[in-house]
Amino acid sequence: MARAFPFKSTLILFITGLLAVFLPLLLTKFGIIDGYTARIITMGGVNAIMAVSVNMIVGITGQLSLGQAGFLAIGAYSCIFFTLDLGLPLPLASVLASLLTAFAGFLIGFPVLKLSGDYLAIVTLGFGEIIRVIFINIKSITGGPNGRQFTTVMKMNGELALTVVTAVLVLIMALLQNFLRSTYGRAIIACREDEIAANSSGIDVFRYKMIGFVIAAFIAGAGGCLYAMVVGLVQPSTAQFLKSIDFLIYVVLGGMGSMTGAVLSAYVLTYLQEMLRFLQDYRLLIYPLILIFIMIFRPQGLLGMKEFSFVNTWDRLVNFISKKKIRGGNSNAAGK
Repeated sequence: MARAFPFKSTLILFITGLLAVFLPLLLTKFGIIDGYTARIITMGGVNAIMAVSVNMIVGITGQLSLGQAGFLAIGAYSCIFFTLDLGLPLPLASVLASLLTAFAGFLIGFPVLKLSGDYLAIVTLGFGEIIRVIFINIKSITGGPNGRQFTTVMKMNGELALTVVTAVLVLIMALLQNFLRSTYGRAIIACREDEIAANSSGIDVFRYKMIGFVIAAFIAGAGGCLYAMVVGLVQPSTAQFLKSIDFLIYVVLGGMGSMTGAVLSAYVLTYLQEMLRFLQDYRLLIYPLILIFIMIFRPQGLLGMKEFSFVNTWDRLVNFISKKKIRGGNSNAAGK
């Protein structure tokens, strides 16, 4: 028997996605959100995309990678190269840069995914440093240590940047959630839970690890393109491992395996860093202390391994209102 099309769930998610994209834009238009806050939200969206990328490897595939900043740099520099040097339109250049980053993930993942645990983390950390050194030395493409300027309409127009970044994040989340519910996604999760059991069930563990790694690289490439457009300057230091650590912090704080948790923590920590800027150098002390306290009292992260569901939240709200109306009707009838 064929399953009915989930019209209600699709409609709720579609409306939620539209609100997520256009509500910040409307708030900015009416002056409720100023330009500075809009830029923080935009950078939070870029960080959220990178957090989703890291979570795809660490939380979903179950591998520890410290090289996502390298993929960010590949995507950013590739986007600049395709746009400025080859003269391609910016949307096409972004897609090609993301695909090139995914191909780089395939080439790197083929040898390194045979490792696991700390060994994989060390190798991917080394990959990020290799990328950084390469970008320093190919000055004709990257501009050397000083980096390369990239002025686009998104750099000049904060409202457009906010809308585009949020729209890309919503699209990535929608596609990724559907992928994780598919046969391939469940096979990747099975590999994370128990590789031996998955292998004995006929699942090609290495193949599905590779799929997860390549998808994560593609998302990081897209995040790199948006980073280049929003910031307007890309330097080889973008690939340093400290940035990869920042992205990993977003995932751990949000909950390893929870995509919505990673997105939430990316926005919270991005805003928190800006909010503590008035402390100047003391910010580097207060910020880690806040993270330590959160990990002590909420070690599983903000959402653990759970996902925030807009559909379930809507159903609960409708049921709550319905019950309240029924109780009100019964009390009125009893009074009469």
